[in-house]
Amino acid sequence: MTDDLRSAAVERIARRRTDEEESARANRVWWERAADDYQAEHGDFLGDAEFVWGPEGLTEGDARLLGSPSELADRRVLEVGCGAGQCGRWLRAQGVAEVVGIDVSGRQLQHSRRIDEAVGCVLPTVQADAQRLPFADAAFDVVCSAYGAFPFIPDAHAALGEVARVLRPGGRLVFSVSHPVRWCFPDDPGEAGLQARDSYFDRRPYVEEDGRGRALYVEAHHTVGDWVRAITGAGLLLRDLVEPEWPDGNTRTWGGWSPLRGRILPGTAIFVADRP
Repeated sequence: MTDDLRSAAVERIARRRTDEEESARANRVWWERAADDYQAEHGDFLGDAEFVWGPEGLTEGDARLLGSPSELADRRVLEVGCGAGQCGRWLRAQGVAEVVGIDVSGRQLQHSRRIDEAVGCVLPTVQADAQRLPFADAAFDVVCSAYGAFPFIPDAHAALGEVARVLRPGGRLVFSVSHPVRWCFPDDPGEAGLQARDSYFDRRPYVEEDGRGRALYVEAHHTVGDWVRAITGAGLLLRDLVEPEWPDGNTRTWGGWSPLRGRILPGTAIFVADRP
């Protein structure tokens, strides 16, 4: 990453096509810059060793989408887009045999090492692009991702194909993303975020650019149908689609997520699929 790209400021918002290289580069830049603020703002909510599926606060301990503790005990798990490793560290604490995390951001993985040292639980991590997983075929029993990478990937079919490649027969994939219906509404936690404005079928990514038109942040939009077709096209069987409801006890506003919107609109979609 060049110094001028790292220090560039966002000057324009666009909806335009991006390829996998531009998306990966932009989000690596963004997360290197944003990791410290992100962990400072959201670290308490995420915990050091907790598995939270999204801003609603649904935890894997309650949902058990990956399987029961006994089912996971001898499994090898890959977390894609692990950030500071909170989910993987929780899995280790549940007795999962082996957990590996990958993230595109080296700074996020530095936070993971910081927490490792603080809590005394080391989570093996690799800096890598989720679009090109650096693992052998059929290397994992479970692949999971809690808002970690899939919201930023422009080619859902290629990404799900890569996951299917590293999953063993009988393996499971569970991942959460912003609910696709949210793309119809302004990303505003207040009343303005309740009025539909954009087409659900406009699949152009949201792109933040610098003054030279270089992408500094890319978030991709895929409809529910797009995700379903990507899952089945990768040879996986869709088992469940979970849309967490906003609980009464969660008063937190997280970007465009809020109690006001969360009680009216779905904010998170969690896809559960198996490899036959």
